[in-house]
Amino acid sequence: MSDYRELNLANWDERAPLHAASPDYAFQRFREDPAFLSDVVRFDVPRLGDIRGLRGVHLQCHLGTDTISLARLGATMTGLDFSPAALRSARELAEQLGAPVDFVQADVYDAVEALGAERFDLVFTGIGALCWLPSIERWARTVAGLLRPGGRLFLREVHPMAATLDENHTDRLVVGYPYFETAEPMVFNEPGTYVETERELPAMTTHEWNHGLGETISALLAEGLELTALAEHDSAPWNALPGLMVRDEAGEWRLREHRERVPFTYTLQARKI
Repeated sequence: MSDYRELNLANWDERAPLHAASPDYAFQRFREDPAFLSDVVRFDVPRLGDIRGLRGVHLQCHLGTDTISLARLGATMTGLDFSPAALRSARELAEQLGAPVDFVQADVYDAVEALGAERFDLVFTGIGALCWLPSIERWARTVAGLLRPGGRLFLREVHPMAATLDENHTDRLVVGYPYFETAEPMVFNEPGTYVETERELPAMTTHEWNHGLGETISALLAEGLELTALAEHDSAPWNALPGLMVRDEAGEWRLREHRERVPFTYTLQARKI
């Protein structure tokens, strides 16, 4: 395991129990309401369409709430993540709900070896996943290897333009990070996480990368996928720029002013030829 994986894994293993205990991940809502879906998947439903009967895999599934949501929509789901702490919570929740989801521990780049080649009708990747990977080309190769011919990728991610913005500026939009993939990672040392908690994480160093929209699309095309849909959204399911954003009734955050200036997330769909 390379240094970046060791650092990021230590960080995510410490985050996982804090996230599982947070109302942001809504474990109790899942237990109380058999029809409840995660905010991310609820946003995705109009573009996902009917996924009943599809064999799907959710890469970098974390606590599995999106994975379980996709299963509730009728897909036969497998979740894959590199964090054993996250998967313990995911498996516990799935067992409590009686959700028929299989969770597998592996690095995303090892997914084909761990799960088998060309087994899936649907590869799903949710928000906040690609930034942890140094090579978008290797990720695209993994996606292509998992999909059967005719199978579909569904990706909703942080828009790379939004990922360039420095959240430390609360009065204006400031580009502070790379747009394109770089050989060297962006190194962050942050003691907390994105859910509300008073606990500081001892393993606070992470390595991250941005991937330009063109880089991502080109990588998928090079692996034999065809682009079938692309939408850019002026919203995100988290407060990306504190002090500049407001939350709507559906839980999405948008700029308080000039929403037309920056896309915060995007949805990309592609099919394996």
